Amino acid sequence: MTNRLSVHALFAFALCVLLILSIPSARAADNRPNIVLIMCDDMGWSDIGCYGGEVKTPNLDKLAAQGVRFTQFYNNAKCTTTRASLVTGLYPRRSGGLLKTNMVTIGEVLRSAGYRTALSGKWHLGRGDTTHPYKRGFDAYYGLLDGCCNFFNPSQPDPSYKGGRVRYFGQNDQRITEFPDGYYTTDAFTDHAIETIKGFHKEGKPFLLHVCYTAPHYPLHAKPSDIAKYRGKYKMGWEAMRKQRYARQLEMGLIDKKRYPLSDTDARSYNWAGADHDFEDHRMAVYAAMIDSMDQNIGRLMKTLDEMGVADNTIVMFLSDNGGCAEEPGGRDPSKRDPGPANDYVAVGPAWGWAQNAPFKRYKQWVHEGGINTPFIVRWPKHVKPNTINTESVGHIIDIMPTLCDLAGATYPKQYNGHDILPVEGRSLVDVFKQQADGEQAFRGRDMLAWEWAGNRAIRMGDWKLAWDRSTKRWELYDLSQDRTETHDLSAKHPDRVQAMSDAWFKWAKETGLKVKGAGKKG
Repeated sequence: MTNRLSVHALFAFALCVLLILSIPSARAADNRPNIVLIMCDDMGWSDIGCYGGEVKTPNLDKLAAQGVRFTQFYNNAKCTTTRASLVTGLYPRRSGGLLKTNMVTIGEVLRSAGYRTALSGKWHLGRGDTTHPYKRGFDAYYGLLDGCCNFFNPSQPDPSYKGGRVRYFGQNDQRITEFPDGYYTTDAFTDHAIETIKGFHKEGKPFLLHVCYTAPHYPLHAKPSDIAKYRGKYKMGWEAMRKQRYARQLEMGLIDKKRYPLSDTDARSYNWAGADHDFEDHRMAVYAAMIDSMDQNIGRLMKTLDEMGVADNTIVMFLSDNGGCAEEPGGRDPSKRDPGPANDYVAVGPAWGWAQNAPFKRYKQWVHEGGINTPFIVRWPKHVKPNTINTESVGHIIDIMPTLCDLAGATYPKQYNGHDILPVEGRSLVDVFKQQADGEQAFRGRDMLAWEWAGNRAIRMGDWKLAWDRSTKRWELYDLSQDRTETHDLSAKHPDRVQAMSDAWFKWAKETGLKVKGAGKKG
């Protein structure tokens, strides 16, 4: 009898073991990395310390020291198109809106794979039934659904529009119209991000957190204590600031002098000698203070990951949606306006906006390197080699979607919610992050990258780049293996290459539904 019981007990034990092994383990799912994807708004390539800037960014510098910095990572030169590509893995399709039902978002794909998902900050892709972030895969949302707003009180009308324009702010699917005293968007986005991931962590599931700061996009609004750190530090002017940043970039090994000569003065940059130095110093100080505040908040976020005990199993990525901004909203004389307080909309203007992208040409809206090249930092403990600079691998925001799918073990769908889905156009960079692919391999398999915004066009094929500047209305050709800063136009020497690349750009434009105005095919 005892032996029979022992046999039955042994059989039951073995059956339990088999049943346990046959069930997908929740613990195994927990081992997938958490993902924190941080994007700032209208920040220049050289603004932060680890990319040569004088702005104090110790937390971003620490991320860089613990991870890898890329020097050839691209965005789309504009807020909306960059955000559309980043969340879909596709080049922009502008006809009928940037986010459509034949596309999926990173929130939808990762949520389907068992991740909890949240977005804190700027969305700028719509607020309808098929375009609102809360209805497109994000379990939690808080922030701005428009392009920019008053940092201290988002309910205030935008005076740069005739009659003012009230921006749309919301939490999940509810609109928010009242904000407390002492409110500041950069702090509030971080507060929501921290609160949300703490809740996700208690559930025991991996999470995707997409933080989209509006800093340092205009209006230039910052806290007085942060502004005070930088007043008087920009009276050297934009030309001198560029040279100082360039020298730091060379010293830290971010760039080399042969391949990255400092580009010439921009046509829209005015003469520092005749500028209002106090005003120019003031508005650049406020801009720097906005980045400083963002860095402080990134520090808060990183501290939370440490306190939760998940930092080592969290991959953190940081980038900007386009280059520094050269716009002057409102059309009024900027020197008669007041940077810093909550009642005016001031921007840094074309001279500072250009200088923020040192050593490159141009800025936001243009598709020369100054408009489309973003700082890109990746920290992934035990996977990414600390304090490295990747100067060869070429990446693009369309790569974010397949990279996150790879990290999460998620499958990019062919169909979703009854709709056929466009095939993803980016590719995973996980092996590049781990340094398991060199620069040549990192570009192999992708014949080209292409851009367009407001009449500016570009296409990159290998190390050759063809760019069309709407102000000069002609094609320019550059060999980026020798000239990343686009200082030597080779179009006259290689007319056949210009024609072939121009044909490829127009083919891409047609395939993505882009309506091209005017001539320019022959260049």
